[in-house]
Amino acid sequence: MPKNFFQDMVKIKRENAQSSKPKVVSEPPKLSAPEPREEPTEQSVIETKFASVYDVAEDTGGKRKSPRALWLVAGVSVLFLFFALSFLFSGAKVNLDPRIKDLTLNKNFLATKDSVTDNLPFDLIAMSGEESITLKGGAEQEIKKSAEGVVILYNTFSSVSQNLDIDTRLEGSNGKIYKTKTKVTVPGMTEGSKPGSVEVAVYAAEAGEVYNSGPLDFTILGFKGTPKYLKFYARSKGEITGGLSGKFPMVADAEKETALSQLKENLKAKLVKKATDTIPSGFVLFPNAVFLNIDNESTGLASTDGLVPFSVKGTLYGFLFEEKKLTQKIVENAVPEYDDSEVYISNLRNLVFTLADQDAIAFKDIKNITFNLSGNLKIIWKLDEEKIMADMLGKQKKDFNQILSMYPNIVSADVSFHPFWKRSFPQKAGDLKLIVNYPNE
Repeated sequence: MPKNFFQDMVKIKRENAQSSKPKVVSEPPKLSAPEPREEPTEQSVIETKFASVYDVAEDTGGKRKSPRALWLVAGVSVLFLFFALSFLFSGAKVNLDPRIKDLTLNKNFLATKDSVTDNLPFDLIAMSGEESITLKGGAEQEIKKSAEGVVILYNTFSSVSQNLDIDTRLEGSNGKIYKTKTKVTVPGMTEGSKPGSVEVAVYAAEAGEVYNSGPLDFTILGFKGTPKYLKFYARSKGEITGGLSGKFPMVADAEKETALSQLKENLKAKLVKKATDTIPSGFVLFPNAVFLNIDNESTGLASTDGLVPFSVKGTLYGFLFEEKKLTQKIVENAVPEYDDSEVYISNLRNLVFTLADQDAIAFKDIKNITFNLSGNLKIIWKLDEEKIMADMLGKQKKDFNQILSMYPNIVSADVSFHPFWKRSFPQKAGDLKLIVNYPNE
């Protein structure tokens, strides 16, 4: 049966109309209540912060940076830390070599005791001592020996000096006669009434123990019966000893000489050590500038067991020099171009000291000496480290040679900086290490 086209269209339209009707919606489901929110724990906070270190940044798309970016950040941080520490511990080290001159010295010098002038000064030290020993005596021998001592002669007669011949007889307060060993001149009075005085050695007119005595007063027998008798007198300086008469165990001459020689060496060594221990810092006592004068050699009586005592008394004299003044005098004589710069001689004490006219010197009254110094010298110019450091602080590396040119006694130098790229000296003295390469003494 033929289709009705119009009806078909209506049918389709109706169906479309029906399809446009709202659909019936069933009742919406009920919403459940939100679950309670959990408080963040300490561990979760740490994990979150830990993650944020690596989650440093997100791009606009919310994506994390790549591992390469993290390594870059770490590298920059390490590099920054390295530079920071480098500047924190920056500094410089400077090595300086001072001027040094080696030469051979053989010069004569004049020195004056306690001089306050331009002359080289010296001090005289004097120390006395005694050494003794006992030796076994041998066969008995007849001994006759006169007692000996020292007296001081006084002149209260006038201001005119008085000459006394050798063997002038003196009468002691013990009634014994003694004689002078040498010719002597007694000075006249000074300052109106001050007696003139002089020392002289004496010996007993006869041998024997009876002349041994303690301190005595003396008159001059030759003046007896004259006005001078009461105006010239003498007093012994210490005891008068050594008188012997009789048979005694004896020590052979060779053995005696050896013993006395050893006693003198021991006494000198002891006194030199004593003197050396008392020398103040900054002074020089040359080994050959000490001299031992023997004041007395004595041989005692043998004891009941046959031992014979020997003793030596002496005085050590030494010439003491101030090291700085002696050094300056040496350099002035040895270095023509010396400009008064501060110097020192590293081997000064190794020089050989030789005293002129030693045998003719009366050490107690000495005022001037002439001596020779010889040997190899090493003269070192001292550098003013504080001034050099002050001149370098804060300066540029390029100024280093210009600074050195201000110090002609620096012969060579080198500098190192840390970190190595630094191009200037530190501002603080504590960051600059200055080393002067003085030679070992």
